[in-house]
Amino acid sequence: MKQRVKDSTTNASRPSDWISYNFAVLRVVPHVHVGAFAPVGIVLHARTSEYLGVRVVTDSGELRARFGDGDVEVLAQYLQSVRAIGEGDMAAGPIALSPPSERFHWLTAPRSDVIQSGPVHEGLCEKPEAELDRLYREIVHSP
Repeated sequence: MKQRVKDSTTNASRPSDWISYNFAVLRVVPHVHVGAFAPVGIVLHARTSEYLGVRVVTDSGELRARFGDGDVEVLAQYLQSVRAIGEGDMAAGPIALSPPSERFHWLTAPRSDVIQSGPVHEGLCEKPEAELDRLYREIVHSP
């Protein structure tokens, strides 16, 4: 159970062990020269917890709805590779063997490609995995 401490400014209790994290939205940019995009995933890194998580859309039907005129099967394979790198899967190549912070920076580095990362944002949470799920639901699968 989490210990709670009193916040002297509001007299309310709050968790004493918030975890800071950084996250970025992964997006498909069908026509790089135009810049329009559709969100397809989230990458979240909590350095102090040594947590790196990636959630991506890999369903061909859903990708077709977001990226209609492209090869969605190839796109799904690329997104699965992104997820494998985030998970540290040895089969994903040498970058997947790097520490979580290096993989996060590699995944969120600016690039001119069909799959890009948006800007990196920061936040506080109690459980990074639950926060990743929440961000994925709200940003990638928003109504």
